[in-house]
Amino acid sequence: MKKSNLWSLRLGFSGKEAAKIEKIGLEKFLKKSYDSKFDTQFPAFLQDSPKTIAEYKELRQSVKNLDPEEKNKIQRKETLITAELKKWWVAKMQTDEFPLREKMVCFWHNHFVSTSQKVKINYWIYQHNMILRENAFGNFKELTKQMVKSNAMVKYLDNVDNKKGKINENLSRELLELFTIGIGNYTEEDIKNGAKALAGLNYGDEGAVYRKNSEDNSNKTYFGRTGNWKADDLVDIIFEQKNIPYFITRKILKWFLYDSPSEESVKYYGDYFRKVNFEIEPLLTKIFTEEYAKDVSGNKIKDPLVYIFQLIDELQLKGYDETMIVAFLKQQGMDLYNQVNVKGWDGGNSWLTSQVYLQRNNTSDLLCSGRSLSKKIINNRMSEDNPKPKKELEKKEVKIQYDSDGNNKTIITELSNRLLFKVNDSTQKDMENLLKYDFDPKNPNANYAVVRLFNYITKLPEYQLI
Repeated sequence: MKKSNLWSLRLGFSGKEAAKIEKIGLEKFLKKSYDSKFDTQFPAFLQDSPKTIAEYKELRQSVKNLDPEEKNKIQRKETLITAELKKWWVAKMQTDEFPLREKMVCFWHNHFVSTSQKVKINYWIYQHNMILRENAFGNFKELTKQMVKSNAMVKYLDNVDNKKGKINENLSRELLELFTIGIGNYTEEDIKNGAKALAGLNYGDEGAVYRKNSEDNSNKTYFGRTGNWKADDLVDIIFEQKNIPYFITRKILKWFLYDSPSEESVKYYGDYFRKVNFEIEPLLTKIFTEEYAKDVSGNKIKDPLVYIFQLIDELQLKGYDETMIVAFLKQQGMDLYNQVNVKGWDGGNSWLTSQVYLQRNNTSDLLCSGRSLSKKIINNRMSEDNPKPKKELEKKEVKIQYDSDGNNKTIITELSNRLLFKVNDSTQKDMENLLKYDFDPKNPNANYAVVRLFNYITKLPEYQLI
């Protein structure tokens, strides 16, 4: 695979950025990604959702007096808005000129997990997502402070139930275990005293605020430091700890480059991360430019986002409904805003179980054949035993980009360079049998033959790796 194609997949969601990376170089591509503007316009579908605490309380009070059918209507409306929120984000991933920001938003989304199923307030989920977007390349410590004080996180980790004299440790525990420093680098006393420091941190209009009648103003000892600590103080103290940089650096390496990063790399980049005071932008630049110089590929399984966007991009499918993509992601175990637990998606081998592999192959068959793919079809079609719904007969035109002045071997090489990190002799022979020596690229039906070759490639184990 050409380096520009490989890094387009690593730093985005498809091969669309390959030509850009090749033309301007990786460092300029990164700089343009960091400087890229993003849409801050408030989504129209959230206009009627409660946004302030007063509106939230008013809605809750009004629902109490409604009959079951009216309550269900309100619930269905909120469920539809959640679906719109997912489509809104997928559209950003598809259309942004420099998709690295959205790739990083997705990373943070899976690090600071807060699910719509638990939070229920769509505006708070939107707020949470926008904080991640605004701080995608910013300072890790400052982002952590904002996340701890977000309404979504306070609701998701039950800090609304954390009050003086009646402590709930959820937020305090996950702040240490999953958000910053990792297991083995703190004590149970740190968790208990951290929970006391977070007691009374409750919902506010634009973010969580302390409630005077619930907060604990006593002195607490946290990592050996004693004082009347609050949320920001906890984060400041955590970021003074020796092992703070390595937990997040390992996760960044796993998200972008290696399912099993070496401990040497984790420590090397982690030490640099501390040196730059936990600024994400210089860390990413160092990781990407230094790893780009190495000839290493095939160490990471594509996540469902990369898999589906690459398919759509390669087949040149225009105007595809985001609903299909959202349904595919959910079916592959990557349901946006709804990770199974606070640990987030496991990634790695979980993206390529035998069932997931079958689902990917079925999806490739459908899209390569030009069939329209809907949520219903995804649910019905992802098993070999299920009959094909009639709706699948609807066709879209699919085209694969290839050199029409080439021959079978040059076109196979072209696709291999774009799609596969390596090709062995057996695979080469299979591809030559599919695209035979007498293949005529000028023939009106030549595109169909190349699409068949592409469909074969998508089912190779090597295609699943970057």
